[in-house]
Amino acid sequence: MVRRPVAWVVTVLLFAEALGIAAVNWFLGMVADRQQMSLAGVDPDVMETSSKAGAVVFGLYFALCAVAALLVAVRDRAPGLFGRILLISAAVVHALLGALAWGLIGWTAFVFMVVMLALIVLLLMTYDGQEGAGAPGAAGNGPAEPETGSARPDGTAPADAGAPAGGETPAGGTPTAPGGVPAQHDGRREPEAALGR
Repeated sequence: MVRRPVAWVVTVLLFAEALGIAAVNWFLGMVADRQQMSLAGVDPDVMETSSKAGAVVFGLYFALCAVAALLVAVRDRAPGLFGRILLISAAVVHALLGALAWGLIGWTAFVFMVVMLALIVLLLMTYDGQEGAGAPGAAGNGPAEPETGSARPDGTAPADAGAPAGGETPAGGTPTAPGGVPAQHDGRREPEAALGR
């Protein structure tokens, strides 16, 4: 199946993205500090701090997404709620970055973002299909419940079939106690018999 290979590929690419984005942002922060660069009058120290903070935040975010994909690959199971949210957000981020990369960087970065988007969506869809197929209560899953009073597989009737309820008197028979056992008399005569009827 293609599920686990796709999960491993997504894991490797997300870890590479985490390292790459963190390194680029950290490098830009160092350049802004050493060159005393300013954008729209912003203090160079603020630009350096912002760039390095972005390196840490985006690096950790993509690393968390990679860990979610890694757990899917190791367990060969659909991600949990938190992992699903991370992977869906990663797909949305790659779609937005792809739209920006087309105009700012070029078609190569756009193609990479689109491929990453497709792989993440494929990962989510394949495991969702597997989870839905194995859900309890689906058609054809589980043994059928036997109906009450139905015959046994060997053709015989169940033990309680046709047995009168406890204390009832069958037509023309002896009163029965609960469980179908004939009721025991203690030797006393019925009132009708005592009157000679």
